[in-house]
Amino acid sequence: MPDATAFRCALDIKAGLGECPVWSVADQALYWVDINAPSLNRFDPASGRNTAMPMPQAIGCFALRKSGGFVVALRDGMWLAASNGTLERKVADAPYDPDFHRFNDGRCDPQGRFFAGFMNERRDANTAELLRLDPDFTLTPILGDIMISNGLAFSPDGRTMYHADTPTHTIRAFDYDAATGTPSQPRVFAQFFGETDRPDGGAVDREGNYWSAFYRGGKVVKLSPHGNVLAEFAVPAKCPTMCAFGGEDLQTLYVTSARQQRDPEELAQLPQSGGIFAMHVDVPGLPEPKFAN
Repeated sequence: MPDATAFRCALDIKAGLGECPVWSVADQALYWVDINAPSLNRFDPASGRNTAMPMPQAIGCFALRKSGGFVVALRDGMWLAASNGTLERKVADAPYDPDFHRFNDGRCDPQGRFFAGFMNERRDANTAELLRLDPDFTLTPILGDIMISNGLAFSPDGRTMYHADTPTHTIRAFDYDAATGTPSQPRVFAQFFGETDRPDGGAVDREGNYWSAFYRGGKVVKLSPHGNVLAEFAVPAKCPTMCAFGGEDLQTLYVTSARQQRDPEELAQLPQSGGIFAMHVDVPGLPEPKFAN
């Protein structure tokens, strides 16, 4: 059974769709997005202050840049943004119909390439893909036949890539070629069968354990490098969305959550839905790679 007391609410912000938490070691702050607001946010755990940086369109994911600021995946494409969130220039168009697709989960690989997946908002066909944005702004399709791209993460040695298509209840692992940024040899890493066992965003700790937020499942699941369930931790929200390791020692596991489309009875029972939750963990995470541009 999940541990019902593990997570505490670090930021009770009631986001419609909180996503993509990224810890900045330099800033000692957690950056995250509210896809629906839409906004990119900076949360300072020391002060409890959250600063929202409004975006003109839905923002699915982002990464910190080595040169400062961000690369952000908006509904109409990839943009560079300044450290205050001001958009500077568009570097790639979105390769889909924006009327019923948008960017979703993403992050950088250890070499600084930005991967971003998108989703079919109608959920009526596998028309989504995982894309790779190289530092020269070349945009390349990497995986297809997806409905909701999620769960992207890399093993500590950079040789394994993880990815989930949430409606399939499946997390896959791939051999990862760091030289070319290409995954191959797909295989089932973990398969789930419960109606609410829907793997959303993930993160990997220093020992190679994969942590997955279960959207509509109200929990975070810790999996071994072989895909075995090691532990489950209840979250005080039905819809946790993605995990990130942070804190001075990278031993705080943060998880974003959503409150969109939840009924009043559920929100009365779980009033902190849409908040950011935190839990101390024994094994630290790894610093999040930055976009190499």
